[in-house]
Amino acid sequence: MIQAGREAPDFTLPNAEGKPVRLSDFRGKPVVLYFYPKDNTPGCTKEACDFRDNFARITATGAVVLGVSADTAESHRKFRTKHDLPFELLSDEKHEVLEAYGAWEKKSLYGKSFLGIVRTTVVIGRDGKVAHVFPKVKVAGHVDRVLEVLKGL
Repeated sequence: MIQAGREAPDFTLPNAEGKPVRLSDFRGKPVVLYFYPKDNTPGCTKEACDFRDNFARITATGAVVLGVSADTAESHRKFRTKHDLPFELLSDEKHEVLEAYGAWEKKSLYGKSFLGIVRTTVVIGRDGKVAHVFPKVKVAGHVDRVLEVLKGL
């Protein structure tokens, strides 16, 4: 898992329209980088809609929201449209960014082990350094905790 105080690894990933988005393009603004398992699943939909419903509060701090999963750009486009999400969803099909940030881990379900995405949020400061990491996020109340961190930057 990435640690607070460390330089946030730069990356370029395609957005829902297939256009490249580079983390370093947001230098000078706080970034809420949230990693989630899968588009259109109950927990991920709730999390995305919580970010959507609080988007004005988040952007009032000057922050940008970026969601990342291993879903395709097309899946992200449909998910974004269906739920009217006002922020970018980025596709990391090769899991490179997920691994760099420590959100790709061994998991187990019903006695079977597999690699998968651990719901994680990383708040990156204006200086490009990791300000706070929320590992193994529980969706309920999460956006309020992210806002507390943003207000403290």
